[in-house]
Amino acid sequence: MHRKNHAAAAARTALVAAIAAAFPLFTPGAFAAPEPAEPAQKPWLDASLDADQRARLAVQAMTQQEKLRWVFGYFGHDFGKSKKHPEALPQSAGYIPGTPRLGLPALFETDAGQGVASQSGPNVRERTALPSGLSTASTWDPKLAYAGGAMIGSEARASGFNVMLAGGVNLQREPRNGRNFEYAGEDPLLAGTMIGQAIKGVESNRIISTLKHFVLNDQETGRNELDARIDKAALRMSDLLAMELALEQSDAGSVMCAYNRLNGPYTCEHPWLLTEVLKRDWGFKGYVMSDWGATHSTVAAANSGLDQQSGQEFDKSPYFGGALQEAVKTGAVPQKRLDDMVTRIVRTMFAKGVVDNPLKPGAAIDFAANGAVSRQTAEEGMVLLKNEGRILPLAKTVRTIAVIGGHADAGVLSGGGSSQVYPVGGIAVKGLLPATWPGPVVYYPSSPLRAIQAQAPNAKVVFDDGRDPARAARVAAGADVALVFANQWIGEANDAQTLALPDGQEELIASVAGANGRTVVVLQTGGPVTMPWLARVPAVLEAWYPGTSGGEAIANVLFGAVNPSGHLPATFPQSEQQLPRPKLDGDPKNPELQFAVDYHEGAAVGYKWFDLKGHKPLFPFGHGLSYTTFAYSGLSGQVKDGRLHVRFKVTNTGNVAGKDVPQVYASPLATKWEAPKRLAAWSKVALQPGETKEVEVAVEPRLLAMFDEKSRTWRRPKGKIRLTLAEDASAANATSVTVDLPASTLDARGRAR
Repeated sequence: MHRKNHAAAAARTALVAAIAAAFPLFTPGAFAAPEPAEPAQKPWLDASLDADQRARLAVQAMTQQEKLRWVFGYFGHDFGKSKKHPEALPQSAGYIPGTPRLGLPALFETDAGQGVASQSGPNVRERTALPSGLSTASTWDPKLAYAGGAMIGSEARASGFNVMLAGGVNLQREPRNGRNFEYAGEDPLLAGTMIGQAIKGVESNRIISTLKHFVLNDQETGRNELDARIDKAALRMSDLLAMELALEQSDAGSVMCAYNRLNGPYTCEHPWLLTEVLKRDWGFKGYVMSDWGATHSTVAAANSGLDQQSGQEFDKSPYFGGALQEAVKTGAVPQKRLDDMVTRIVRTMFAKGVVDNPLKPGAAIDFAANGAVSRQTAEEGMVLLKNEGRILPLAKTVRTIAVIGGHADAGVLSGGGSSQVYPVGGIAVKGLLPATWPGPVVYYPSSPLRAIQAQAPNAKVVFDDGRDPARAARVAAGADVALVFANQWIGEANDAQTLALPDGQEELIASVAGANGRTVVVLQTGGPVTMPWLARVPAVLEAWYPGTSGGEAIANVLFGAVNPSGHLPATFPQSEQQLPRPKLDGDPKNPELQFAVDYHEGAAVGYKWFDLKGHKPLFPFGHGLSYTTFAYSGLSGQVKDGRLHVRFKVTNTGNVAGKDVPQVYASPLATKWEAPKRLAAWSKVALQPGETKEVEVAVEPRLLAMFDEKSRTWRRPKGKIRLTLAEDASAANATSVTVDLPASTLDARGRAR
């Protein structure tokens, strides 16, 4: 959601108020007509009917004013100031009034994908924070994604919310994107699967979740002005495929359209995107809400497929207020279209259980149990990038440990913006900048230092804040091992301008590594970073933003209480020069400047781009080390029931239990794709020492085809496909097999024709 330019938003609010006084017909106040009597019978409340029937009956019973209320959303709070609507919950994202006489409750909306969010100011809610979306994606475990979604969804319901603005699945085309931490990496299959399961978990609480941001909202710089330009077929095979897969797995109740333009039109008034792709080709039955400040018109937006204007105070005008009422009256927006908008919203409320399971705010929250869900996700999402000489795990008998930098004495870092969860116990580090949007910078009070001390109670553990590299080096020189915590804070509306670690941390790492040859770097970042110091340190652990219980999770991995099993959901480049756009498009100093971003790489996102160009990354997609070793054997593939199935064996060849993520990549031998290979399937396998398991995975047919926009079909010619079983996208030490596949044509939803 959009939370910048508060002064501009306030000015627009004042303008709306002035217009309201002069032209009441064209404002939300026009909806305040006398309420008709409550009907004697309410057949739409009969739970034995299906959601479509119930929605049609409910909408037929509505007055025009009641219909218009459903498509017009208010902002929930004003950054600690007055609420925008008297019934909205403070510290909330939005509010849509219900229709009490028909038994239809209001919609109370909360951010976001890491938990029930609160901004700064009064009335903040202390809630459990999941690790970042990238951390969850790094687990490669759909069950963990579901569990995390179910946990934050339960806290949303207990907090009085029935809509959660989770489900961010924008592909990582731009590693500097300030919101990458909310998302799930660069691959459509991985991102779509993990976010789909997270949404499914949220909605298991009988509330609505969104799928967002639809589509190509892939950088924050100029997000309201940029025109994302891309070939339609390439978009179908990349970002749209990720969202399509997530939608199929989750049946998300709502889709949130994005800020940016797409090949010209804004995404929230884009008929090809909203009506043709989403509602026609994919058969989406839910409703499309705008992002906050992403609505730009009345007639064009409504007729193109937008169903609900969100946070109207952030737009230049209350487009779906009196203006929509007038447009329907004149026929510029057909009455049938307004009825469809409302039907979609109400149908979703019935389908997701919102109507039949009223909110009961104030329910007790088991913070200990929820913190354990967050901790397990963090533990399995941490990626051991390097472990030279097996310096990790640390022995419990270690005598002296130097812990340096990153506020590791106090807590763990989180990302900024609308997804910010206010931690149980309060903010651990005070006075950091920026103090206002997209800040405040928040450290959760889960101290890695204290957790390390608990893991090694007989060791001398010394902390240095890292502000003076020379002093930190002296502290490190006297220790058996040095742990350097290096952080990168990013957030909504705040792209990283470079992939280098900020604030002199590269110098700090080099100084400490020069003083102690047993230096371990623990990274807390919102995405990939460059590492000019990598050759000088024997071990690197990527902890991402590790959530409520992150300090304990980091210590558990460092000491081997948990064997790391995370694998990268995104490529780490050696430098920005390897990216499709070495320089970030747009000018953060001129936010009103319109510009275009040419996504010339098309569907070759992330590792596919690196394969296509022959670039060697710093760390490849899918990379992740363990404290044990694994071997693969018995790879085979065959078509069963029209779908390619792949079988293989995984063996733990080490001496400790661990989890592996064998990855299957497909490469065409009879035709050309956007890149040499695609991730086709994977499995996460837990194995005891010496244990072997046989695994079978099915390949999504669309991943073996090319999309044809003219016919709106996925097409695969007859021919050979090479299947490669590998530990990461570099395909080092991999095994492969070739299979013959028949020709195939699938419709836009991947169904055989």
